[in-house]
Amino acid sequence: MKRLFVIIAAALLPLIAPAQSAPDNFNKTPEQGNERIILQAWCWSFNTIRENMKAIAEAGFTTVQTPPAQLCVTQTKGDKGGGNQLYGHGRWYYHYQPTDWKIGNYQVGTKEDLIALCAEAEKYGVKIIVDVLPNHTSIDDTRVEDALDDAVGGHENLYHANGFNEIMDYNDRLQCTTGQMGGLPDVNTENPDFQHYYMTYVNDLISCGVRGFRYDTAKHIGLPSDPVDPASKENDFWQVALGYKDVKGLKLTIPQDGLFIYGEVLQDRNVKEDEYGALIDLTASSYGHVIRNILNAQSWTADNWDNWCHSVDPSHLVTWVESHDTYCNAHESAGISCDRIRQGWAFLTARRYGQPLFYSRPAGSSPENVWGNNIVGVRGNDEFFHPEVAAANHFRKAMIAEPEEITLNQENTIIAVNRGRKGAMLVNITDKEITTTLATTLPDGKYTDAVHGTTFRVKKGILTGTFAPTSSYALYKK
Repeated sequence: MKRLFVIIAAALLPLIAPAQSAPDNFNKTPEQGNERIILQAWCWSFNTIRENMKAIAEAGFTTVQTPPAQLCVTQTKGDKGGGNQLYGHGRWYYHYQPTDWKIGNYQVGTKEDLIALCAEAEKYGVKIIVDVLPNHTSIDDTRVEDALDDAVGGHENLYHANGFNEIMDYNDRLQCTTGQMGGLPDVNTENPDFQHYYMTYVNDLISCGVRGFRYDTAKHIGLPSDPVDPASKENDFWQVALGYKDVKGLKLTIPQDGLFIYGEVLQDRNVKEDEYGALIDLTASSYGHVIRNILNAQSWTADNWDNWCHSVDPSHLVTWVESHDTYCNAHESAGISCDRIRQGWAFLTARRYGQPLFYSRPAGSSPENVWGNNIVGVRGNDEFFHPEVAAANHFRKAMIAEPEEITLNQENTIIAVNRGRKGAMLVNITDKEITTTLATTLPDGKYTDAVHGTTFRVKKGILTGTFAPTSSYALYKK
């Protein structure tokens, strides 16, 4: 049966109630609706982000996620190093191959650059979060710095006993949390000496002005209920990383509820979503797949958009149309045009819950040329401040705490995210102009969208209008 009218519950209780007094907890009342809007400044340098902070803020983003900031490899087999390409002479994923946990690498810049970025972001009320990855080192473990080896009591103590055995079954929790992934040897995150060294790095980032972290490969770091590696005594990394427990007298310098911390816990069988979700916010990777299915099919009934595909409350989910992995690894999402990505973004961002993340594609890229200008450190393409993207961001901010009702036209090609009687986001995901009607909660009257100047009329709860191909419209009660 076709679902033409769906009402989403007006109030969903979060799994973790954040402390109301935390000065840097910039999402104090998620039960009222998530305010956070994240720009993933993928492969931008700290200085590039700083230079574009005004445009980022004006586009309505509240948070910027930087690339990993720690020391990393500059070359791999077949690449002599020193190149600054995303893919070629240089690689975008080099910053995901740590050689030491100290601030600064050739892709993002120096510690001083990070301090300057955080100071600039603060002027605009934007928070900086950093992608962190304690789970593994570079594929070539001989690149690891002597200082790191010395800090953990020798190179052999840096890794799990199982750390050089490739994961064969990602649903086997011992393999998943202690084994080598894609050739990346698995760090013994339960070694107190490593924990102390890593937390020194985290606190150094905080001292620079960083106010949150994205934990890469978080599902590969063991939970207390997981099997324990022979080289470890207990799975206590998360208790230390989140400040619930000190290590050798060192503790997180800002309480966890004063930071925004989320983990890349990609969904699959036997993933302990609830246990991870009780500790940190999580990525809604399956929901991103749903949105891409809908965009590719140009029909809102192509997949189940009204199911978050997750056991964790949507207040604590990071949502996206695409991630850097879906774009880069198998180019799963790279073939979707930017205008269609924008429509998925308008839908996600207009919703009351979820914490939408906008992945910044490379400058000059296209479905035919995924790497575009192919330069590390520069700004991505102009999509992050496209008028439709900015309109969706500002719509979200204006609708905090408003209940959500989602309606479709009869052909399932147009969707409306209605936010109480205050506003509605309309999205056409097809490549055709469509004149249609659909139910809305907007009061009767005439509405003109600010981006396109398109007029819509509402009478007795029915909205009528003509929608341009692949377009979105933010309407507000007069």
